[in-house]
Amino acid sequence: MRNLENHPGIMTAKKTNERVLNEANKRRSLVRTIRKRQATFLGHVMRRGKLEHLVTTGKLEGKRSRGRQREKIMDGLATWFGPGKVSDILAAVKDRDLWRDMIANAYKQGT
Repeated sequence: MRNLENHPGIMTAKKTNERVLNEANKRRSLVRTIRKRQATFLGHVMRRGKLEHLVTTGKLEGKRSRGRQREKIMDGLATWFGPGKVSDILAAVKDRDLWRDMIANAYKQGT
């Protein structure tokens, strides 16, 4: 502990997360990874066409809960993929190769 006392500012030096990422030449990738996993799961679910299909598209009967509405997976992915409609995304899911290409391109571009 004696050596640290001789160097002022060592214990109080603070770095922001952005500075550490810049020094390491890295980008934030957690959100991109989450979106990629959501997209691959959505492709899997939509091709099956069962109950999960209804849940992810938000087409369930019944009352809505009170308060602010939760963001649907489809809404988040629509903003991630860029300009386009949810119906276009649902149509692209049917073609597996096109869907993989869309995911790869969106992942490269980031959030």
